[in-house]
Amino acid sequence: MTMHRTTRIKITELNPHLMCVLCGGYFIDATTIIECLHSFCKMCIVRYLETSKYCPICDVPVHKTKPLLNIRSDKTLQDIVYKLVPGLFKNEMKRRRDFYADHPSVDATTRSNEDRGEVADEDKRIITDDEIISLSIEFFDHNKAEQTSVTEDQLTKEQVNNKRYLQCPAAMTIMHLRKFLRSKMDIPCTYQVEVMYEDEPLKDYYTLMDIAYIYTWRRNGPLPLKYRVRPSCKKMKMSHLQQEGQNSTGRSTESDSASDKACSPAAVPSTSSSLPSPGTPVQSPHPHFPHISKPVNGASTSAPAPTRPVPFGKKTRKASLNGSSASSG
Repeated sequence: MTMHRTTRIKITELNPHLMCVLCGGYFIDATTIIECLHSFCKMCIVRYLETSKYCPICDVPVHKTKPLLNIRSDKTLQDIVYKLVPGLFKNEMKRRRDFYADHPSVDATTRSNEDRGEVADEDKRIITDDEIISLSIEFFDHNKAEQTSVTEDQLTKEQVNNKRYLQCPAAMTIMHLRKFLRSKMDIPCTYQVEVMYEDEPLKDYYTLMDIAYIYTWRRNGPLPLKYRVRPSCKKMKMSHLQQEGQNSTGRSTESDSASDKACSPAAVPSTSSSLPSPGTPVQSPHPHFPHISKPVNGASTSAPAPTRPVPFGKKTRKASLNGSSASSG
């Protein structure tokens, strides 16, 4: 089976997809040409199209007479850039506020809050590495997870007490949280701790910032996380091997018992009058388990059948193991 190894991508490897070829910086107000889908900063492409009607990258005609009609604002791309580049959104908002502060004559009343730089990181759902995130951690109960979800006000006192609340940096990974839980609860190394969001296990390299972005945390409460404790894979594998060993031992014992029973003299019917006839049932030493008739040391453990007295002077015959009969005396 092929193991897929996950690696984290550096921001420098994504720069060609996040940077404007006209100014050499990260996209600000990303704008895309609808003819070829190449993106640029809004200010950069507007100025460029004042003197040219072709795409700066592929030379595709944007529009014959009015190229500004064939460009569109790309909010999705801009959100990706703001979330991937640390501090870019905060610096851009500050730069816009400083601009309008230095130029009071410019009318900014008709512009949006983001254009004026009056949007906070929380409103834009932008999280920085050094930001402190509040989270709640509780034990994952599969039976309770299947029940209908309830609001915080409807939780019972016991459910609230089972939760623990932490404040951690956004750059903290799930691996650090697992180590914290193992240390606080003295969990042995033979068990593994899994941190989960709802019912989905989280990767060790996920940061709290990654989880907030992946699962669209709205900041309307602590980041809800859960954990569960399970036997480690190594322990489960050892117990599985031990169980297989016990099963194989039991099977070999049963096969040995069957072969011993077949070779036992008691299992061979005799023609002697001192032994029961083949049609006479032999009582099992286990009255509740009549199918068990286990010989010990090659001899049957069944109770010996009562023998009838042989008249004096009579000669008896013995049955050999090979099925032939011979007279004695």
